[in-house]
Amino acid sequence: MLDVAAITILLAFAFTFTNGFQDASSVAATLVASRSTTPKMGIVMVAGMSFLGAVLGGSAVAFTLSGLLTLDPGVQTLRVLLAAILSATLWNLATWSYGLPSSSTHALIGGLVGAGMAAAGMGSVYWGIEELLAPQPEVVGMVKILFFFVASVFVGFVGSYLMRRTTALLLRNAKKTVTWRIIGLNRITAALMAFFNGANDSQKQLGIIALVLFAAGESAAVEVPLWARLTCAVLLALGTLGGGWRIMRTLGRRIFKIEPIHSFDSQVSSAATIALSTLAGAPVSSTHVITTSVIGVGAAENPQRVHWGVGKEIVGAMVVTIPGTALSGALVYFVISLFTGA
Repeated sequence: MLDVAAITILLAFAFTFTNGFQDASSVAATLVASRSTTPKMGIVMVAGMSFLGAVLGGSAVAFTLSGLLTLDPGVQTLRVLLAAILSATLWNLATWSYGLPSSSTHALIGGLVGAGMAAAGMGSVYWGIEELLAPQPEVVGMVKILFFFVASVFVGFVGSYLMRRTTALLLRNAKKTVTWRIIGLNRITAALMAFFNGANDSQKQLGIIALVLFAAGESAAVEVPLWARLTCAVLLALGTLGGGWRIMRTLGRRIFKIEPIHSFDSQVSSAATIALSTLAGAPVSSTHVITTSVIGVGAAENPQRVHWGVGKEIVGAMVVTIPGTALSGALVYFVISLFTGA
């Protein structure tokens, strides 16, 4: 039992590293593509702020994720968590190899749902439907996650679209020298977005680790230990430094040619969306938010200059992530059960 727990925690740390080059690198994409900073300085700044966000960002998202399953503590729960984290890690590696900014957040959620249902059926997942249909509706469980998934990408697109329209109106008579001020603001907004991204992203893995320790009997309650928080923060930063370039190219160049003002508009909208979601305890995808914000800025600037084919590929990856990883999570659970006993 402890062996399964140890393997799951190690995989959670590995997933955090892949999360760094899958999600956190998206934060630097518009900053670097707009030439507001050099690639090296941009990625180092984002890595550093992601680290601080992971350390100081609280545990609201972690507790939301840790409450998604309704399984009793024990070996079965450990197998579910191991299957979920393994399938999500494989998904991250597969999408990264193609340069697709897919969501590690929803890959992990899909893995949890699929492995949980494989272990104990539909009742193993806290769907939150009864609470939603109650006389005093409450958005919790899987309903909460799906609601914020849809709301965050919608707000990312609409918010950046409106930001671009607004700044275009306000700066219509501005001198070219204003670009230098925008570049300075870009760096500030990118730092804020990196902080909130680190706070939201790291908590998914921390929720898994808290569940593992509780299921293995190593802790009396579902809580996040400091050593896990610090380790995840370091690995998230290292992942950002080590492997984010492919995703950065896709978001920063292939969808729309980004100038400093476009980067600013996108980052303000994205940072606000991710910050509000983190405060609400909702595990959203920073990659999806940033992607839709880039598309929104491009649509407001000139729809004909947007490479819609690339956008369709990314949206397609968004749609298939949860069902795809749910299926793989279920398959991995059955394989793990074969090797660890029925």
